[in-house]
Amino acid sequence: MSFLEVSGVSLQERGNFALQNVGFAQQQFQKLAIAGETGAGKSTLLQVIAGLVRPDAGQVFFEGELMKDPAEKLIPGNPGISYLSQQYELPKFLRVEQVLRYANKQSQQEADTLYDVCRISHLAGRQTNQLSGGERQRIALARLLLSSPKLLLLDEPFSNLDIAHKNILKTIIQEVGERLGITCILISHDPHDTLSWADEILVMQRGHIIQRGTPAQIYRQPVSEYAAALFGDYNLLEGPLVGAFAKQAGVRKQNKKMLVRPESFLLAPAGGTGLAGTVSIVRFFGSYSEVEVRLRGGSIRLKTAATVQPQTQVAVALAPENIWYV
Repeated sequence: MSFLEVSGVSLQERGNFALQNVGFAQQQFQKLAIAGETGAGKSTLLQVIAGLVRPDAGQVFFEGELMKDPAEKLIPGNPGISYLSQQYELPKFLRVEQVLRYANKQSQQEADTLYDVCRISHLAGRQTNQLSGGERQRIALARLLLSSPKLLLLDEPFSNLDIAHKNILKTIIQEVGERLGITCILISHDPHDTLSWADEILVMQRGHIIQRGTPAQIYRQPVSEYAAALFGDYNLLEGPLVGAFAKQAGVRKQNKKMLVRPESFLLAPAGGTGLAGTVSIVRFFGSYSEVEVRLRGGSIRLKTAATVQPQTQVAVALAPENIWYV
């Protein structure tokens, strides 16, 4: 039995499908991320799972039980499921300890562990209007966790956070699963957030799930150019370059476009293994450089830690496992 099962969920908004026949299962403690462009249906799907929005069709099962229609409840929501939206709110002009005390359903020892996980113990005496955005978000998260949910839905939790608060929150979300034993589903527009955290990723487009797989599968073997673009830079090769790199790598050429991530190219001095080319542009990014290389039949963009100068003659190669057709 799956911990969470979404079956055939569809929902129309203003005559258009926000969700269309969406279905998937999640096991307990499995870290699941959802990716997609704005308007793909990610937040709507979380709201359906949370019991805040009624779908036109389909069902949601949580721990084997069918979730009730939100319209049948005095207060919408599903027991055991908490949803941290992008528009969370805290009561104004209350001390943090008051906000948390009103929400607490745990023992003091359990609550203290939760406050430690959320990095908020030192904020207890502060008023909510005296907190930074990152601190307010951690308080809002702690308040949800005090209800002892089994499933936590996180809708773009890192948006509008500076790098310091974002790194703190990423550590907290990791510990929510490891120390508190809470299963999570995460939405983020930043591929680094999902690729480094998730066990599996769902890719959504126009209300459909178009791909599901491990982060490595989603990154290296995207089902389409749309899916590839969600997770970082890529080269989409066509024409003579497809045949040239297929021959160089010893793989069969296909009548499709070849998708290659920039870091997958191997750069060597002129005369080495690979296609002959000339460096045209070098952009330095600290730990790596982004290099554009002119080849016979077109140009490619690659990433390398090597020191390269413009107008240098080079050789560019690909390993067979780094070639993917879309």
